[in-house]
Amino acid sequence: MSAAAFEMTVPVRTGDIDEQNHVNNTVYLRWVQDVAVAHWRAIASSDAQETIDWVVLRHEIDYKAPATLGDEIVLRTWVGKATARTLWCPINTQTGRPVRIPAEVRAQFSA
Repeated sequence: MSAAAFEMTVPVRTGDIDEQNHVNNTVYLRWVQDVAVAHWRAIASSDAQETIDWVVLRHEIDYKAPATLGDEIVLRTWVGKATARTLWCPINTQTGRPVRIPAEVRAQFSA
């Protein structure tokens, strides 16, 4: 399954920089979550957003080059394989238990 990419750009700010003078690893995780949440909110119907939530099961990040202060980072997410990969689990907003994604929601994120 693959889908059109969702994209947003964020600036590297002073608070993102660690003692090695590049973006801290935890900032990359924050960006992964930020773009995933923005993608979900931009595409999913209000009904889906009211009944489905997500929790992370696993993060994988391959660092290609350090980002530094003043850089602009393009965050892109899609359903499929990627360099930074996060395994998400949909959960029911009321019970907190895992749920299957309805076909109509899956279709919204699939090409």
